[in-house]
Amino acid sequence: MLASLFGSENAERVLIFLLLREEGYAAEIVRFFNVSLSMIQKQLKKFELAGVLIKKDIGKNKLYSFNPRYAFLSELKALLAKAYEFYSPEQKEALGYNRRRS
Repeated sequence: MLASLFGSENAERVLIFLLLREEGYAAEIVRFFNVSLSMIQKQLKKFELAGVLIKKDIGKNKLYSFNPRYAFLSELKALLAKAYEFYSPEQKEALGYNRRRS
């Protein structure tokens, strides 16, 4: 839905995933959407360089989340939330399910 605005479908996937889960690893996004790891890593790096996302290094893994200091964060989240309203019920249910070890 927002792929043309963000430049790719994977860019939209990354942002929607993080909007709903608040944080995530590249591998989680890859498993959920069944896409290439390198493509997701490319999008995460692009958004990190733009200041939209921040990463936390946890051992060898990188945990990504929205940068709370990003100037247009509230507007971006509002746009993503609006787009999410048009996702299918199946997509919404799958995205809303957050299982992570504590």
